[in-house]
Amino acid sequence: MSSLLYLIALILVIGWIIGAFVYSVGGLIHILLVLAVIAVLFRLISGRSV
Repeated sequence: MSSLLYLIALILVIGWIIGAFVYSVGGLIHILLVLAVIAVLFRLISGRSV
């Protein structure tokens, strides 16, 4: 489950980078970065090891 969260976070960060530098969508693209940070923080706060 934790690797899935990291995978989702990685995909969201890559999407944010592509969106920020290739497409100018505006503030909507930053939601991807926020979701990635939330996914990583959720994993760190939960503290469950695999």
